[in-house]
Amino acid sequence: MSKKLTLLIPILTIISFVFIACEGQEKASSAPNKSSSPNKIVGGGCEGCEAIYEYGDKVLINVDTLPDYNEQNPKIKITGIVYQNDGKTPAENVILYIYHTNSEGIYPTKGGEKGWDRRHGYIRGWIKTGKDGKYSFYTFRPGAYPERKWPEHIHATIKEADKNEYYIDEFVFDDDPLLTASERSKALNRCGSGIMRLREVNSELLAERDIILGLNIPDYQ
Repeated sequence: MSKKLTLLIPILTIISFVFIACEGQEKASSAPNKSSSPNKIVGGGCEGCEAIYEYGDKVLINVDTLPDYNEQNPKIKITGIVYQNDGKTPAENVILYIYHTNSEGIYPTKGGEKGWDRRHGYIRGWIKTGKDGKYSFYTFRPGAYPERKWPEHIHATIKEADKNEYYIDEFVFDDDPLLTASERSKALNRCGSGIMRLREVNSELLAERDIILGLNIPDYQ
């Protein structure tokens, strides 16, 4: 074999390798890339909303009783209907996650927490609507934060089957002196107003709030 041919073989091998690599890269780049066109995020940013998935092996139904319900007062039943975006059709299989402070305005922990309960505390619950869209949960009235700058409230997050989780307006109480006109004007009314009126029914305090999915939620489709 001549010297010229001996030198030519490695060069041709390198050229072939580069061609094959470039062709493979071109094919890979032409394939659909899910990360380049992610689904639109509904509701904007939501720190801690992923806590809605922390129910573990609990079987979710349309009613829940939050921890410390039996030990604390005043006890409250909060109930309502979750509607689809039309505001008329009950929404099925919607998960509602709620959490709130204890009567001292603190998110209590027991130690050993690993998830969002390190910040949300253990007074939290999960509900999943049935065909009628109804939900209920039993809890007690939370305390305002110690600095008393914000009204008493219950945080809430929604998860629809075909959308990412998003937060809605907090559950608040119409008779709370900290729920001033200024505070009321700040409400975004995400999925409707969160302001509830307490009334006594059969020696039980009852509050009602209906939820309309997507109402005043950014990028909702």
